[in-house]
Amino acid sequence: MASLTYEGRDLEAMSFARNYHTWIADLFAPYVRGRVIEVGAGSGNFSDFLLERGPEHLVAIEPSEEMYPKLAGRFKENPLVDTRKAFFSDIAADYAGKVDTMVYVNVLEHVEQDAEELKLVYATLRPGGTVCIFVPALPWLYSELDASIGHYRRYTKGQLRKLMEEAGFSIVRISYFDFFGILPWFVYFRLLRGRAGSGTTSAYDRFVVPIARILESIVPPPVGKNLFVIARKK
Repeated sequence: MASLTYEGRDLEAMSFARNYHTWIADLFAPYVRGRVIEVGAGSGNFSDFLLERGPEHLVAIEPSEEMYPKLAGRFKENPLVDTRKAFFSDIAADYAGKVDTMVYVNVLEHVEQDAEELKLVYATLRPGGTVCIFVPALPWLYSELDASIGHYRRYTKGQLRKLMEEAGFSIVRISYFDFFGILPWFVYFRLLRGRAGSGTTSAYDRFVVPIARILESIVPPPVGKNLFVIARKK
């Protein structure tokens, strides 16, 4: 389970990187409909991208003592958004069978019992409802940064597929993401043991992400720094 004092969620989700966020949000956009829950919303950076995709209502859930006040303040005047300070597992019963879409962006890897979490997600969705998940990939890329920000794991495609199917989901799409990010991550975070910063993130977002997005839309990468899965409740 992620720490209540975790402050790195927005950095990890590349809060300085609009192109990167937009790429992820556009992948999920066809499934962002009706009543949506975002788990681990941080201060709401990705929540804004979800709202641009037109849900009827968004519930943004964040357990962190540091991040939640920023989230609540950001949306206090927005009638389309409810915010809740909680772990999803503690409040899932409030939404059982009532939600159209659930979104996890750089969150599932913080959940120790990820298989149990996905079973709760399945119970929360309406029949035909969808979950959209984005996670770090490739266990051999696991670095000191991963450990410091509370990652229990990085996933393989086969591992993530198995988790989804065992929870009862039907896979709509599953793919690696950000092939070009593998080498920079390995060198900077594994070999040099660096820390992420706004300057390096912004440069990557500006110069690399637009090209990577075009290429990966043409040819799905055989491997990538991240994974995303879109899955449906049967």
